[in-house]
Amino acid sequence: MYSHEVKLRVRYGETDQMGFVYYGVYAQYYEVGRVELLRSLGVSYKSLEKSGFELPVLNFNINYKKPAFYDDKLTLKTSLKEMPTSKIIFHYECFNENNQLINDGNISLVFVNKETKKPCRAPQIIKEKLSAYL
Repeated sequence: MYSHEVKLRVRYGETDQMGFVYYGVYAQYYEVGRVELLRSLGVSYKSLEKSGFELPVLNFNINYKKPAFYDDKLTLKTSLKEMPTSKIIFHYECFNENNQLINDGNISLVFVNKETKKPCRAPQIIKEKLSAYL
């Protein structure tokens, strides 16, 4: 398994009328987690796109356990548990400042050839970078 953590601070505009982080904001938080996990491996989304790959989302799952509030400092742990094939599955755990799990989930993305728009195998660079961990 390969994991990476990122710290996020809840901004006022990310909260709803009840003062909770709006549920849809977590999709953006999870995107930050996966982009930073790849960057920690030395691979950027930008470089993947330049080399002819796109990564549309196939599936998004989240389980809400506790709310987060304005100005909370969150820790988002993003993990890869298996070697990507034509798809890649990111697993998430989001914790509040008291280290309480506030939500968990996963997102599946598919590697797509930018020109043909058809699914393809994961780039070799990602497999090489993850081979020591998975």
